[in-house]
This record gives sequence, C-alpha cells and structure tokens, in this order.
Amino acid sequence: MFAAGEPVAVERLCLGLEVDRPTLDAVAQRLMDQYSYDRRGIRLVKLDTSYQLCSAPEFAPYIRKTLESRKPARLSQPALEVLAVIAYYQPVTRAYIDQVRGVDSAYTVGLLLERELIEEAGRLAVPGRPTLFRTTKNFLRSFGLSSLEELPELPDSSKEGEQLTLELETAVERLKAQEQEEQEAPVHQESEL
Repeated sequence: MFAAGEPVAVERLCLGLEVDRPTLDAVAQRLMDQYSYDRRGIRLVKLDTSYQLCSAPEFAPYIRKTLESRKPARLSQPALEVLAVIAYYQPVTRAYIDQVRGVDSAYTVGLLLERELIEEAGRLAVPGRPTLFRTTKNFLRSFGLSSLEELPELPDSSKEGEQLTLELETAVERLKAQEQEEQEAPVHQESEL
C-alpha cells in the first residue's frame, strides 16, 4: 500500500496476500488501531472498498509546512452546500442540485470536479441525458470517512417544515372541496330545469 501511493482495492489486496476478506479486514483493523495507539506518523485508512496508507492528521501542519508553499484553499459555503447535496442524494444531476439550493451551481460543480471531490457517474435516461454526479474516494479521504454510511444523519423536519406541510395539506383539502362543489353545482342546476 505504501508503494501504491493511492487507495488499493480490497479484492486486489486479498489476491496479493492470498487471504479472504474477513481476514484482511481483521488484520487491517489491528494495524489501524496499532498505528493510532502508538501515535505513528502514518495511518491505515479504509475508504469504502479500499485501503490506503496516509500521514497521520495530527502531523498535517508539519507536512504542509515542509511540502507546500501555501495553504490549500478551503471550500466555500456554496461548495460545501453542493457537496452535501451530492453526498446525501447521489447520484444527482446539476438541475437537482440547483433545485435544492435555489441557485445556479454550475461554477461550484466545476470547482468540485476540478478538486476531484466529485465525479461524473453516467447520464440520466431522460431527454437531454443530463450528467449524474457522485462523490469520490478523495471526498471520503478529505472528510475522514471510511464510507458514505458514516455521514451524519440529516436532521428531521423542523417546526418550520412541519408548519409548511400543514399549510400544504390545508390548501390541498380546500382545493378538493372547491372541486367537489364545482362538480356538484351543474348537477343541481340541471335538475331544477
């Protein structure tokens, strides 16, 4: 894994080490725990269906100072919003992202593609065949996640959301009642003639 310099698929590791998946996962977990406990400079990180050796997060400032001349740019609020929509609802189209956010997200999607936090995931089978987007292994690594299951749960609907739902239900009931009155009205007029 050290020589690879990038995530190595679990299947490839099992094949190369001639072990089954449960054995590999158990040994990897022991290594993860040992590296963490010993406060080593490296960590073994599980990324969905692969493993990678990385530097320990607590040494990031020293590594950055040594290897980089400038700090990496942080993600803006819009970029984090787009990333959240994609992470929780993937695969999604840009139109869906725009609908959720209420603003055009073309620039931000391009930025996230450039930083390799998201990737194209095919095309939606509808007219125009819009591109679908999903998060990448780089996204998982950047946010310290092993898999998407580790994302925090979305909050339940707020009081504001509940109020909106009640208002919508009331409006629908009114429309149904109005429709029913309109349908019954012509019937009564005909019977009077």
